[in-house]
Amino acid sequence: MDAPAAERVFRKSSSVEALNRQAQDTAIATLGIEFTELGADFVRGRMPVDARTRQPYGLLHGGASVLLAETLGSVAGGLAAAEGFGVVGLEINANHLRAVREGWVAGVARPLHIGRSTQVWDVRIADEASGKPVCVSRLTLAVIPG
Repeated sequence: MDAPAAERVFRKSSSVEALNRQAQDTAIATLGIEFTELGADFVRGRMPVDARTRQPYGLLHGGASVLLAETLGSVAGGLAAAEGFGVVGLEINANHLRAVREGWVAGVARPLHIGRSTQVWDVRIADEASGKPVCVSRLTLAVIPG
């Protein structure tokens, strides 16, 4: 039996190209984060593991993983918010599961809850080369006017 089609959760339209343009001159661009896919209920992106994102021991910095997770979840949340509303982060947690020394990590943000005043997003980050999980994160957003 086929899986049901994903329910469209985004109320605002955008494109991968528009998201990447919007990220110029921000921390997102500084770390080399790229948006790669925008689905009916998810935002996908990737980040290089290089001098910008490694800690002194040569491993992907946990803070860089969290920045990727918050970026993907916040962008998704903004697209899911009603017209005239935006989102801001309330809380994020992250479990770092595996070290990465080089290459790229890719993440995907999917909704756990989209409410009138809060949203909760699940963000999974994996090593692009192996597909193995690197970090799992949960982001809680406040929905605000403006």
